[in-house]
Amino acid sequence: MLNQVVLVGKVVRLPELKETSSGVKFADILVEVERNFKNSQGEYENDTILCTLWRTVAETTIEQCELGSLLGIKGRLQSNSYETKDNGRFYYCEVIAEKVSFLTTK
Repeated sequence: MLNQVVLVGKVVRLPELKETSSGVKFADILVEVERNFKNSQGEYENDTILCTLWRTVAETTIEQCELGSLLGIKGRLQSNSYETKDNGRFYYCEVIAEKVSFLTTK
């Protein structure tokens, strides 16, 4: 089985360093990735993808990136869910980043 994701996109929400109850540092970042085909109006659309960064990857990314920075992210896709207020279930996917490359300089 293979679960590997590679993205190149721009930062649209800066990560904020947080800690789990056991002291492990992490951050979430939103990256906008352009689709590789045009829509019916002849324009490229974008997808905004949630990526979770852990430990040193989180700390380094926070130090190095700005809004609009171009990043390369290698990681894996993880699905999650939670219970909604009306006792339904909401499902979503996120990328767990294993490596972040900074494609523009600060």
